[in-house]
Amino acid sequence: MNRRVLVLGTTVAAIAAFGGAAIFYSRGEAGGPAATGPSDAFVRPHSPVIGESDARVTVVEFFDPSCEACRAFHPILKQILARHPNDVKLVLRYAAFHQGSDEAVRILEAARRQDRFEVVLQALYERQPEWAIHGAPNLENAWRIAGAAGLDVDQARRDARLPGVAQVLAVDMADVQALQVTRTPTFFVNGRPLVSFGPQQLYDLILSELRP
Repeated sequence: MNRRVLVLGTTVAAIAAFGGAAIFYSRGEAGGPAATGPSDAFVRPHSPVIGESDARVTVVEFFDPSCEACRAFHPILKQILARHPNDVKLVLRYAAFHQGSDEAVRILEAARRQDRFEVVLQALYERQPEWAIHGAPNLENAWRIAGAAGLDVDQARRDARLPGVAQVLAVDMADVQALQVTRTPTFFVNGRPLVSFGPQQLYDLILSELRP
């Protein structure tokens, strides 16, 4: 399977979601990320990591759980990680731009304490239209979806209010500003920004870092 088939085979679904994302961009929230920034602003000790810790290529995604384009990119990222399981890892950073997204981040951070981060993230993405209603998010639905994915909701509600969770949100949003992240998803590959936005462009940038 060549690289173009790998990514573009899933791009049709992504384009459908980008139709909704175009509204997001037209509100003036689009913009390119900073080309350089403090090295520790890309990855923090608290950042969720999917993949091998010693992978040669680190993809940093600033994402919003309410973002349609983030939802569209998620299966593409999973496909890339499956294609390069030893060489590529994904670091997830929060950019809670939408109303209610900070609560969704709290759900994810509470899920991480129960070792349910990935499964809850997948569930929130799959059922995003049920809770991430722009202008009127239904966060109780998000909690119910997380519970259906196996989260102990009572414990998670307590964990979501811990000071450490608020600190994660504060640090990530400070890094959003430091790196001039103005849209979601925003990607950096080994510290290099994805200047031309799109699934194929992201994969091409990853491949360029994988070359000897």
